[in-house]
Amino acid sequence: MELSKIIIDVISSFAIVAIFMPFLIGYLIAHKEGQSIREEGPKWHEKKSGTPTMGGLLIIIAMTISNIWVGAWLGQMTHALVITTLVVILFGCIGFIDDFIKVFKKRNLGLKALQKLALQIVVAIIFLYVYMNDNLPMNFSIPGLFSIDSRIVFVLFTIFWLVGFSNATNLTDGLDGLLGGLGTISYLTYAIIALNQDRIDIAIVCFSVVGALLGFMMFNHKPAKIFMGDVGSLALGAGLAAISILLGRYWSLLLIGLVYVIETASVMLQVFSFKVFHRRIFKMTPIHHHFEMLGWSEWKVDIVFWLVSAICSAVYLLIFV
Repeated sequence: MELSKIIIDVISSFAIVAIFMPFLIGYLIAHKEGQSIREEGPKWHEKKSGTPTMGGLLIIIAMTISNIWVGAWLGQMTHALVITTLVVILFGCIGFIDDFIKVFKKRNLGLKALQKLALQIVVAIIFLYVYMNDNLPMNFSIPGLFSIDSRIVFVLFTIFWLVGFSNATNLTDGLDGLLGGLGTISYLTYAIIALNQDRIDIAIVCFSVVGALLGFMMFNHKPAKIFMGDVGSLALGAGLAAISILLGRYWSLLLIGLVYVIETASVMLQVFSFKVFHRRIFKMTPIHHHFEMLGWSEWKVDIVFWLVSAICSAVYLLIFV
C-alpha cells in the first residue's frame, strides 16, 4: 500500500470527523443533552457534567465511509474488511443504545450489565459465522506451550476476546483524550502489522480509524468539548480484538493493548479485594483515577499512559514483526 494511498485513507476519515463534529456538538448543546457524571467518580470531574457525549458515532461513520470507498478504490472489499467494519458498527450500536438511555432517558447506568453482555455475545457470534464461512484457521495456541485444533475452544476464546476488549477500552475511556490517544497508537500499530503481512484490507480499516481518532482528538483533548461515549469505546475495543484474530496475532493485543488490560485488571482486583478482605488496593479504579487521586493532572496521566502504550507497541513491532 503506497504512502499516498495511506495518507488519503487517513485524511478521508479525519476530514469527516473534523468537518461534522462541530455540528454534532452544537446539536447536543442546543438540546441540552450532555453526559451525567457518576457520583462515585472523582469530585473534580463534576464540572464535566453536561458535556456532550456520543462523539464516537462520528468516528464510526467516518471509518465506515472511508473503508467502503477506499476499499472499493483499491479492490480490497474483502470479507475481512466487511466483517471488521460490521463488528465496529454493531458494537457501536450497543454503545449507542447505552448512551441513548443515559443521555436522553436520563438513566445514568444505561443498559443493564446482562443486557449489554448478551448483545456483545450476539455480535461476537456474527463475527464467528463469517469467519467460519471463510474457512479461516481455528487453531488456538499459546506459543511455546501448546496448540489445540478445536472449534469449541476457538469459538469460546473469540467471544471472550471480543467482549473482553470491548469492555476493557470502555473502562479506559475515563479521561479527556485518554482513549483517543491510546486507540490511535493501537490501530496504527496493527496497520503496520497488516502492511507487513500484505493484508491491505485490514490496513485500510486501521488507517481509517487512525484518521477518525485524530480528528476526534481535536475536540476531545482536555478540556473536552465532547466525549466519545460507549458508542465509541465499545466499538474501538471490539475492532482491535477482531483485527488481532484476523491477522492471526491475537496474543499481540496483550502487549499492544497492555494499558487496557491493566485498567481492567485494576477494577477486578479492587472488587475482589474489597469483597474478600474489605480493603481497597487502589484509591479509585479504573487505575487512571488512582493516579488522579495521587495528584497527577489529567494531562500527566494521558501522556504517561500514551508513552507506555507506544513503548509496548514498539517492543512488539521490533521483536515479533
